[in-house]
Amino acid sequence: MALISEAVVPHHEPILEHLVRSREDLILNGWTDRRIAAAVQAGVLFHIRRGWYIDADERSGLWPEEQHRAHVIAVARDGRGGAIASHTSAAVLWRLPLYRIRCARVHLTTSRARRISSAPDVIRHATSIDAEDVVDIDGIRCTSLARTVFDLIGTLPLEAAVALADAAERQMALRLREWDVEAVTSWRLGLSRRLGEAGGMRGIRQARWVFAFADGRAELPGESVSRLQLRRLGYAPPALQVPIPGPDGRMYYVDFGMDAVGSFGEFDGKGKYLDEAMRSGRSIEQVIYDEKRREDWIRGRTQQRFARWESEHIGTSRALGRRLESFGISPP
Repeated sequence: MALISEAVVPHHEPILEHLVRSREDLILNGWTDRRIAAAVQAGVLFHIRRGWYIDADERSGLWPEEQHRAHVIAVARDGRGGAIASHTSAAVLWRLPLYRIRCARVHLTTSRARRISSAPDVIRHATSIDAEDVVDIDGIRCTSLARTVFDLIGTLPLEAAVALADAAERQMALRLREWDVEAVTSWRLGLSRRLGEAGGMRGIRQARWVFAFADGRAELPGESVSRLQLRRLGYAPPALQVPIPGPDGRMYYVDFGMDAVGSFGEFDGKGKYLDEAMRSGRSIEQVIYDEKRREDWIRGRTQQRFARWESEHIGTSRALGRRLESFGISPP
């Protein structure tokens, strides 16, 4: 496959950009300051920052990362001085997960020669950013994917760092279910070079460990954290997204192949049951029935055990260990 440039940015429908509204826009559309204040007080409008609002019901339906992206949009529209979004604020522009991270303030970076205007909801970083590490996503200037990952994997909690690194690699290398080996090799070489030149950077030991551990074939943050907890429990590295020939020529994919203990494992995110888009028009009952048939087929064809776990089981390695033990599975 063709090598994919690291500078490629994700393209998304800018729905959230339309939901973030300024005071001036509301006034232009017939609101008054009194009505705006009353709507905020009643919980109809959510006040993002001074002069910026979003419909409260619309915001409540967003993932935490998207809630922070709304904050980033508001700050960017107020922006002066050439600062760019960075760190977790760049991560949400890149649609990277921030596993169990709540972002209260927007991160901006500028060169040491420039001054960033003061604001209580902004964290300022003064450091040089190479021109090739500045990109535009949805009209907002931010750090490149590689620079964003580099800035975060040494300082986030380990679970969040692994989930972010996995997702970034996946974004670079996955084309449908085809894994672009050249793209991921280029990505890893570039990130390795950055880490090699980082010297005594804060968090460098964790950053290098996360880089070595990262695997973009993990499809969800829960799968990334599951890999980490399995490692802590002493299991051998599992195969990821294992293909299993199914009936009628279809192919099933299982999250984890744990051959050393004769088992398959699957992180059961709630999205497949509750998200209407992921259900593809099926009822929750039909999804559950289809999952049961799929699991029965895989166990019957492979003669291996099949363990499932959910978000509540990956909060600690001990919790996941207990869950696996309930299926009769222990580290080799």
